[in-house]
Amino acid sequence: MRLVLENISKKQGAQDHLTPLSLALVPGTINVLLGTTQAGKTTLMRIMAGLDRPTRGRVLVDDNDVTGVPVRQRNLAMVYQQFINYPSFSVFENIASPLRIQRVPEAEIRTRVHDMAERLHITAHLERVPAQLSGGQQQRCALARALIKNTELLLLDEPLVNLDYKLREELRKELSELFSDGRTTVVYATTEPLEALQLGGHIAVLHEGRLLQQGRTLDVFNAPNCIQSARTFSDPPINLMPATIGADGIAQLDDGLTVPLSQAQRGKLGNLAQVVFGLRAHSVRLTPEQPNALPIDTEVDLSEISGSETYAHLHRGELSLVAQLSGVHTLAIGARCTVYFRPDDLFIFDPAGALLFAPTQPTAGA
Repeated sequence: MRLVLENISKKQGAQDHLTPLSLALVPGTINVLLGTTQAGKTTLMRIMAGLDRPTRGRVLVDDNDVTGVPVRQRNLAMVYQQFINYPSFSVFENIASPLRIQRVPEAEIRTRVHDMAERLHITAHLERVPAQLSGGQQQRCALARALIKNTELLLLDEPLVNLDYKLREELRKELSELFSDGRTTVVYATTEPLEALQLGGHIAVLHEGRLLQQGRTLDVFNAPNCIQSARTFSDPPINLMPATIGADGIAQLDDGLTVPLSQAQRGKLGNLAQVVFGLRAHSVRLTPEQPNALPIDTEVDLSEISGSETYAHLHRGELSLVAQLSGVHTLAIGARCTVYFRPDDLFIFDPAGALLFAPTQPTAGA
């Protein structure tokens, strides 16, 4: 299935939910919609599904205009973040319900339901009702009911957001495996950069109803085209540092710290005297590690331990930094802390926020 949105906008009263945007899904793969709450992800998916009609623009499926075609006449399925199951039906009947509507023979229904339940690890629960299941099992049931339809388009609106971390990791891996055969075009909405990276495929970055950037997920992560795209695709938040460029190619931050720039970096600046540096949190380290690493003397505002990582919130004068540190580190509030970064890890944006330079080496993490 080729689904294309042409100059789509959505207005509700005086409020713009989507400003005019065009987006072509990549067939047979996962297409991630990444954005914060109220970025327009759900509105866009409802238009794709035919649940809502755009104020302007067209929805094309295989070059056919389906803008006004209702959802019941489209070959698609949608799963929301809330578990939507029939409470009085068994798990078996919940999964089988789309097939019964299609009048599929009973023997085929039983075969397909058991096959789908096995793929999603809920075979042992087929005779139970949803209220007897855990949250993860209920979401597996909802996913199975959507997947069993064998639709060409599957819309997943933050389907794992209400599950605990372990269940999310398990289901995310299972979903990637289920869709690896290329038979289904999947649209997956999320607010989480790390989830987007783990899903891979292609991505559209949204902010306040605007499409900021689209492309292969890793390419967009490594080269966000503007500051807002970098913010949306960074968790912890990307560190932003205004800087002045001297005639000698040395950059000076507002707090007086000087940063030597490479020839490749200087070549992207033109005659600009003011830029904004972007530095992802995982590029801030407690040890130099590289010969050209620069030290920054900071003070600790907050230290958060999260599993095997520590998030350190630091400041130096007016400059605020977040460091994503491997391992568990005890950093007292108010303590002095020297951290390091490499100039080669800097993104450089112009004063309007457009990307001028991205690090040449691929980076990992979010």
